[in-house]
Amino acid sequence: MELDVVGLSDGSQLVYTVLVGLPRGSASEIAEACGMGAAVTGRHLSALVKNGLAIRSAGRPPRFTAAAPDVAVTELIRESERRLDTARSLVRQLAETHREANRISDPSIAVELLTGHEDINAAFRRLTGSAQHHIRAFDRPPYVNRPGSDLENQRRRQHTGVAHRVIYDRAAVAWPGRLRDDILPSVRAGEEARVRAELPLKLVIADDRSAIIPFSLATGGHSVAYLIHRSPILAALEALFEAEWERATPLRDTSPPTARSDGPDAETRALLGLLASGCTDAAIARTQGWSERTTQRRIHRLMTELGAATRFQAAAQAARRGWLQ
Repeated sequence: MELDVVGLSDGSQLVYTVLVGLPRGSASEIAEACGMGAAVTGRHLSALVKNGLAIRSAGRPPRFTAAAPDVAVTELIRESERRLDTARSLVRQLAETHREANRISDPSIAVELLTGHEDINAAFRRLTGSAQHHIRAFDRPPYVNRPGSDLENQRRRQHTGVAHRVIYDRAAVAWPGRLRDDILPSVRAGEEARVRAELPLKLVIADDRSAIIPFSLATGGHSVAYLIHRSPILAALEALFEAEWERATPLRDTSPPTARSDGPDAETRALLGLLASGCTDAAIARTQGWSERTTQRRIHRLMTELGAATRFQAAAQAARRGWLQ
């Protein structure tokens, strides 16, 4: 019957169903309505009282009333869900112990070879979908999938508390439409983003458990990848990420929806953010939809306004004035 999923036997379900329509029934009345023996019905009634599905009144003979189904049965369902969550947690621990034991007995399992875009995408979805705490990534071209295709999934993960730290290669920021349509929306959703002039490889690390890196940086090398489990190799990749993170330049969304009265307009703030991130004139032009000549003219005008001789000085002056906050 339907309520066996919350631990009720068929007999207890039958007794409870009859009891719902027979309030303040005695054990003998309920037994007669169920077509059961008195002793068997008594055991089922005791089980229902124990599970909070029935109330026994004082007096002789005792009478029984069904607890409200929408309250009592719902609480049983919640209790079952709590037990399932505990079981899932134990399964995760056992699975991790099992994987670790197998890796120790067979070191080659620490690294798996993924061949083909389908296998790589499936591994990426498993990796990111199972993350519970944080995801760290190096982002650089070339791309297996369209940049931004994981944006909605990332927003959902961040909403559940999974932190994202991403370092973008300058070429990724300069990718047409990437900054506006993918990177900045991710930052607004809570991603911590930084930029490096050049990253050594593509990389995704989920929690402290697993990582994916491409087989090769050469053309076509991204159709094969390595899935790396907990091992000294993973520890080395984590150390590499943290070292690059310390050297990288923070990338912030410096363009509010409307201009502020105490600083530059939205376009100028966007320009400052791109300059601070180390983007080239060509990258800024593509991102903002300007010509390179227009871009150079705007940068020169901004540097003059800030009294800066170099781009670095311009970014420093802007930060000093609070324009990059």
